[in-house]
Amino acid sequence: MMQSKTVVDLYPKIEILLNEPLSKYTHTLTGGPADILAFPKSIKECQEMLDYANEQSLPVTVVGNASNLIVKDGGIRGLTMILTKMNRISSHDNEVVADAGAALIDVTKAAQAHSLTHLEFAAGIPGSVGGAVFMNAGAYGGEIANVVSGAEVLTPDNHIIHLNHQELDFGYRHCSVQENHQIVISATFSLEVGIADKIQKRMDHLNALRASKQPLELPSCGSVFKRPTGYFAGKLIHDAGLQGFQIGGAQVSMKHAGFIVNVDGATATDYLNVIAHVQKTVYDKFGVHLETEVRIIGEDPKSN
Repeated sequence: MMQSKTVVDLYPKIEILLNEPLSKYTHTLTGGPADILAFPKSIKECQEMLDYANEQSLPVTVVGNASNLIVKDGGIRGLTMILTKMNRISSHDNEVVADAGAALIDVTKAAQAHSLTHLEFAAGIPGSVGGAVFMNAGAYGGEIANVVSGAEVLTPDNHIIHLNHQELDFGYRHCSVQENHQIVISATFSLEVGIADKIQKRMDHLNALRASKQPLELPSCGSVFKRPTGYFAGKLIHDAGLQGFQIGGAQVSMKHAGFIVNVDGATATDYLNVIAHVQKTVYDKFGVHLETEVRIIGEDPKSN
């Protein structure tokens, strides 16, 4: 009896792994398995995988650099695509165009190399371009909304469309692609001509500041909580006496209270339990609800 072809057989040119632990790819080093994990190298391969998922009625999850992400220990059902192999960056006049999987840090370097300014704030943000647009990533007074003029996206029914700045509807850690379930495939950064040396000095300064204040030496998911109106999440957590609080291998960072670090083989469940404890404690003490900035996806592990 002839066996039916698997997704790996159907798309031999695309790297596809089955039942692959996502802990190999997340910055927290945690996360359960993806049923199907694909690494498309082009828009065409992205569309092929999306066609397959639609034909098979599979849910689709898209991941960039997995830097501001927690994947639950039960993993992700259906198709997961990691876009880091789609990473081309080009520059024309005062614009930089980058694929969704390009590292945002590499885009800042490309901008500096072409003496283009206003992207310096992102010099140390470890995410991908797609993730940065999706989340409207920001740091040190800057955010993606200030520099991205448009993006190419794939719609759920597999059409490529262009969204201009207004259509992206940026807000605090928000972009319209979130609720429209679209996949960012490239973004255009509209910048201004500056002085390369000054741009580099600003980038170096912000990277030194980041290294001095953030626990970059340990695995983490970046900034865990959104900034509550009128407060700073890190200060609230510090003032609640939570620095050093630990469940399993996940600990509220002693260096920056807004980060949770993996100090000893943490699981995603450890992270989520620490987050819940921090939220409850801060609310009980100060009446402020800390909303997560980190994206939490996947399924809970099955209980024995």
